[in-house]
Amino acid sequence: MIKTEVYEQVLFETVKRGATELSADVQEAFEAAILRESNPDAKNGLIATLKSMKMSAQRENPLCVDTGWPIFYFKVGNQCQLEGGFVELENAARRAVAKATKMGYLRATMKHPLTGFDPGNNIGMNIPDFTYKFVDGDAIEISYAAKGGGSECFGGTRHRIVAFADGIQGIEKFVIDSFTASARAGAVCPPSVLGIGIGGTANVAANLAKEAACLRTVGSRHPDPMFTKIEEDLYKALNSLGFGILGAGGDTSVLGVNVEYAYTHIAGIAVATSTNCMVARRASSRIDGDSRVTVMKSPMWFGDR
Repeated sequence: MIKTEVYEQVLFETVKRGATELSADVQEAFEAAILRESNPDAKNGLIATLKSMKMSAQRENPLCVDTGWPIFYFKVGNQCQLEGGFVELENAARRAVAKATKMGYLRATMKHPLTGFDPGNNIGMNIPDFTYKFVDGDAIEISYAAKGGGSECFGGTRHRIVAFADGIQGIEKFVIDSFTASARAGAVCPPSVLGIGIGGTANVAANLAKEAACLRTVGSRHPDPMFTKIEEDLYKALNSLGFGILGAGGDTSVLGVNVEYAYTHIAGIAVATSTNCMVARRASSRIDGDSRVTVMKSPMWFGDR
């Protein structure tokens, strides 16, 4: 039995890490972008941004003033036993978010959608958001991902139904058009991590896109070669557009392109994009059935990706 005080502390520490520490794979992607950047101003911008993000970890400050939506992903073993069950797990997550907000690791950004009422602790109807995946074993893996306001609200998330007749070309055209429009509008902060969901209903495609953007390791590839090729082709195409850091020009507009898919209806192919910020705020922890805690380098939401 994993005690409440154990998983509540892990939840808080995971939120704190996600808000203040840059993931190793994102840092490596930044360092690679700096090495290949040919635009001196863009290179300096990447260097300064990476330096700032490293300082955030040292000083335990938020990686960005926008600390985003609090989103949790729970990968739960079928034999996992939690004191208080899943209701208490979600209550503990809310308390962890409220504590992190009070301590300044998160900024109070969650408001009522109509009245604008701000509770001041990032807790409200359907927020935090919880997603579950059930697997074998007795452990629980907790991933926290903070989706930024700009990348979500102002064009970074888009959806379209593509006809089967348009195929891969139609999918890739929609993705390129969507990223171009959002980058030109200043709606996203390149270099981005771009998630793409293909297939399923509109909400399935959107969820897959968000998970691909927030939980896939930057630089990973889909195991299916058809989707690997889409990832590689779009990575090259989007970086060839020259948007660069914050749209000011440069060789790197996306740090990574991650595709996930679901089977779809013969009527058409739902396609969704989800743009994650360059800081790609996330952190993951694992609690085994004996309450042993492990800090994870990757969410492992999609297996070894």
